[in-house]
Amino acid sequence: MIPKNTQGGSQHDPITDSILIPTVIEKTHAGERAYDIYSRLLKDRIVFLGTAINDTVANNIIAQLLFLESEDPKKDITLYVHSPGGHVTAGLAIYDTMQLIKPDVSTVCVGLAASMGAVLLAGGAKGKRFALPNAEVMIHQPLGGIQGQASDISIHADHIIKTKYRLNKILADHSKKPLKTVEKDTDRDNFMSAEEAMKYGLIDKVIAQHK
Repeated sequence: MIPKNTQGGSQHDPITDSILIPTVIEKTHAGERAYDIYSRLLKDRIVFLGTAINDTVANNIIAQLLFLESEDPKKDITLYVHSPGGHVTAGLAIYDTMQLIKPDVSTVCVGLAASMGAVLLAGGAKGKRFALPNAEVMIHQPLGGIQGQASDISIHADHIIKTKYRLNKILADHSKKPLKTVEKDTDRDNFMSAEEAMKYGLIDKVIAQHK
């Protein structure tokens, strides 16, 4: 996890940047209608987080969550997570929105939910947090770097320590683990299988297929 004011985060990848977003064609009584795949998923109340988390990604996810709440405040939303993490402030903006809106947000880990991605996965509605059998979850402490005057370095050091406590508290609250345990377990990169993540309390169930 990277605090917003540090260098790092997701960089442009020439391979992934060149991938075209699929278009879905639907036939209706009024004729054919084309959707990009994410808009089509949104129609079924599915939001997909499939990248590192930055402000742009967070704004898109938040906008989708708020839109779906306005459409039906009583119907669940499903958030699929396949993310290596990213900026803490952007991730916490998504997390807070998940807790704010009226619909339950069910989370599903596909591939990898690491760092801030793991926080979002764990932050889903209780009893509705899932992972696919070969998914992985990774938790750790936030990282960052700063250069400048000694006083500025001290300010940023204090800030990242407070951020570390806040994130550990969120993981402890959602996993029902003691805070001291979470602090110890996030001291270094801590990878878990889907089954291990379930035993830890980050998810509620491993699913292999839709019922």
